[in-house]
Amino acid sequence: MRTRILGVGGFMIGLFAAAAPWFGKSGSAPQMSGAVVNASNYPSLQAAVDALPDEGGIVFVPPATYDLSSPLRITKGDVTIVGAGTSTHIRNKNEQGKPAIVIEPEEYSGNRRARIWRVELSELRLTGNPRSGPGILANGVNELFLHDMTISYHGGDGIRMVDCYEDPRVADCLITYNKGAGLRIVRGHDIVVSANHFEENLDAVQCIDSFNLCMTGNNLDDHLRHGVVIENTYGSIVSANMIEECQGAAIVLDRDCYGITISANVIAHEMGGGVLLLDAHGCAVTGNTFTIVKKQALFIGPNSGRITVTGNNFSNSYIGHGQQKRAFGDREASGLILEGTRDVVVSGNVFSGLTTEAIEMRNVAPDAVVIEANVIVDCAGSAERP
Repeated sequence: MRTRILGVGGFMIGLFAAAAPWFGKSGSAPQMSGAVVNASNYPSLQAAVDALPDEGGIVFVPPATYDLSSPLRITKGDVTIVGAGTSTHIRNKNEQGKPAIVIEPEEYSGNRRARIWRVELSELRLTGNPRSGPGILANGVNELFLHDMTISYHGGDGIRMVDCYEDPRVADCLITYNKGAGLRIVRGHDIVVSANHFEENLDAVQCIDSFNLCMTGNNLDDHLRHGVVIENTYGSIVSANMIEECQGAAIVLDRDCYGITISANVIAHEMGGGVLLLDAHGCAVTGNTFTIVKKQALFIGPNSGRITVTGNNFSNSYIGHGQQKRAFGDREASGLILEGTRDVVVSGNVFSGLTTEAIEMRNVAPDAVVIEANVIVDCAGSAERP
C-alpha cells in the first residue's frame, strides 16, 4: 500500500520532469507551491498535516486504521486530505465530546469573522463512539468540499458546519448512525448537498440561519426524528430526494422561512408527518409523491401563508385491480391539513385511498384559500368524484 502511495507522488514528479522541456520551449514552467505529503512518512496524522506549508498542499493517507484521542486539526487553507476509500479508517476514541476532525482558522475562537479558504476531504472512513463529538467540525471555512466519505457512529453530528458561508459542498457521502444530525449547517450560503445517503441519524440534515440551500438527489432513510429541518432560511430548493420512514416528519420549515421550493420528492411512510410548514411564506410544494404517510402528509399552519400546493399525489399502496401492496394494518395514508392559514392555492393534486379526509380545514376563513381542479377518490369523509 505504501509503495502505491509513493508511486503516485513519483508519477506526479516524473510527469512534471517530462514536461519541463516543453515548458522551456513554449512558455515558462509552472510555479509550484504547496506540498505533497505522504502520511506514512510521519509519526501521526497531525504531524503530516502540520508539515504542509502556509501555501497548503495535499496529504495522502494510506490504508490503515488511525486512532485519535484528540481532534485532528486543519488550520490552513488550500489543503486537500485524501485517503484510499474505506480502507483508510480514522477512529475517534475520545470520550469527552471532542470532534474527530476540526477545520478552522487558528484565530477563530477569538475572532468569529476569521476565515480560511478551500479545504477538501475525500476517500476517508470516519467513525466515532457514543461519547465522542461531531465527526467533522468546520468553523469559518469558505469553499469547504467534503465528498466520497463514510461518516458514522459519532456521539454528536456527523458533520457540523458553522460560518462556512461561501459555497460549502457535501456530495456522494454515506452519513449514518450519528446521535446528532447527519449534517448540521449554521450560517451557510450557496450550499450544495447532493447524492448523499443519510440513515438513522437523529435528523438527516439541519439548515439553520442560512441562504440558498440546494439539496438534490439524496436518499434519507429511518431517521430517529426528522429528515430535513430548515429554519430561518430563504431562497432554497429541496428537490428529487427520497425520504422514507422518519419517526418525525420528512421536511420541516420553521422560524421565518421564505422563498423555498419543495419539489419532486418521494415522501414515504413517515410516522410524524410529511411536509410541515410551521413558519413559512412564499413557498411552493409541487410535484411531490406522498405515499402511506400516516398523518398530516402536508400541514400548513397558522404562522404560514402565501403557499402554492400543486401537482402533488397523496396516496396509499393501491396497485390497481382493487389491490393494495401493503397489508391491512399498514395502509394508513393522509392528506392536507390547513390550520389558521391564508392565501393558499391548492390545485391539480390527486388525493386517493386516504384514511383521512383529503383536505381538512381548521379555523380557515372561507376567502383565505383557493381549492380547485383536484381529484379526490376513495378518501375517508369524501365521496368518490372526478
